[in-house]
Formats: sequence, structure tokens, C-alpha cells
Amino acid sequence: MFTSIAGRSVVVTGASRGIGRGIAGVFAAAGARVLVVGRDEDALASTVAELTQAGGEASAVVCDVRDREQCDEMARTALARHGGIDVLCANAGIFPSARLEDMKPADLDEVLATNLKGTVFSVQACLPALTESGRGRIVVTSSITGPITGYPGWSHYGASKAGQLGFIRTAAMELAPRAVTINAVLPGNIVTEGLEDLGQDYLDQMARSIPQRRLGTPADIGNAALFFATEEAGYITGQCLVVDGGQVLPESLMALDEM
Repeated sequence: MFTSIAGRSVVVTGASRGIGRGIAGVFAAAGARVLVVGRDEDALASTVAELTQAGGEASAVVCDVRDREQCDEMARTALARHGGIDVLCANAGIFPSARLEDMKPADLDEVLATNLKGTVFSVQACLPALTESGRGRIVVTSSITGPITGYPGWSHYGASKAGQLGFIRTAAMELAPRAVTINAVLPGNIVTEGLEDLGQDYLDQMARSIPQRRLGTPADIGNAALFFATEEAGYITGQCLVVDGGQVLPESLMALDEM
């Protein structure tokens, strides 16, 4: 039985929709006080309404993680509302498609600024409060795309997600004396608004390439993040957990046929 995290202060970036919304929902259901963070005020309000109607405690703050000053204000808001920060889920990310021959400098800058710099800025902003907590936990949402796999059109996205893993390994050493852990969850294909926009044929094809024959849910990622936030995970830092239904395991489509 895991130690309860009820009453702990949790900040989730990119929580207005998709995986971030799922992460926030899992923590709220576990009794945490959740600050949902994003750029879309209306979407954030919808997330807060959903969590509170389910019996959770949640509030929102608008923040663009590309801006360090806004990240600092995000941390101050968590301190003002919750009295501290125990867990940061650095989840904010974007995944626009652009092939190398078409990718403009602005395309690369936007992805790296949100996915990689936004992660670093969020950690920096919350670090004093996480240290003060005495049991600080940071969970970064990376991806299988970049660290393990590739997909045409997402080279900038893959680079940003691989960069997050390089960041957490050194950050883990720097943060260990502060009793703060930092780990990453690597989602496979998760059913969110973004994937649904790619069409049902894409979703069906992806499900056929996964040994469990289904795509994941945002709650699957939230459960992994919740584990990293527990007392029982306190001796784990600088590590990665792949949550993909076995997607990266087959060496070929023939291997799936042999199942």
C-alpha cells in the first residue's frame, strides 16, 4: 500500500487538455491540491470544473512556460494557494509536424522553447519550494518519440524530448542533496485531442502496432506520474518509465503476427 499523498501541493503544466489533464485528474482523485497550468484560460476553467465536480481540489493559473518570469509567477501562485509545492509535473509540450526540408528556424525555436526550455524554466521556478518541501518530486513528460523511436515530420519534437532526458540525468545529481527527485515518463500513443485530429484510420493502424492492441489513456500516464510522486519512489531518480502498451518491443510487424 502506497503512502497517501492527500493534501500535497501539485503543479501540472500543460494541464488544460490531453495528457496533462489526465495527470491532474489522477492527482486530484488521490486527494492532492492541484494547480493546473496552461495558456488557454477557458480550457483551464473546464479542467478545474471537471476535477472539482469529481470531488477534487483544483485551481488554475495562466502561464506560458516559454517565459521564465511567468514560470516564477506560477510558482508564487502555488505557494500562495497551497503554502508550498511538493510535486511538479512538467508536462507542457507541443508537437507540430514539419519535415526537415520545410522546417523553418521559427518552427524549431517554438518546439525547443516549449518542450525543452519550458521544462527547465518550470523546474527552476519551483525548485526553492520543492526543496523546502523536504520530499520534492519532479516528473517530466517526455515521449518514446526521440529517445527510442522516430517519426517523419517530428525531428524537432524528437530532439526536444531526447533533450529532456539529458536534462533530468544531470539535474538528478544536482537535486539529490536537496532531497528532490526527478524522473521522466515516456508515453507511447495516447488517445488525446491531438491524436484524434489525425483521424480514425491512424488510430486504428497505431493500435494494430501495439502488443496490447489498444492506445493508452491520459490516466495511464497520470498513474505513472503518481507513482514517481510517492514516498515509496523516493530512492528513484534520473530514471525513465516507458508507458506504451509494449509498442517499442516488436522487432518487426511479423513479430506481432506471431502473437
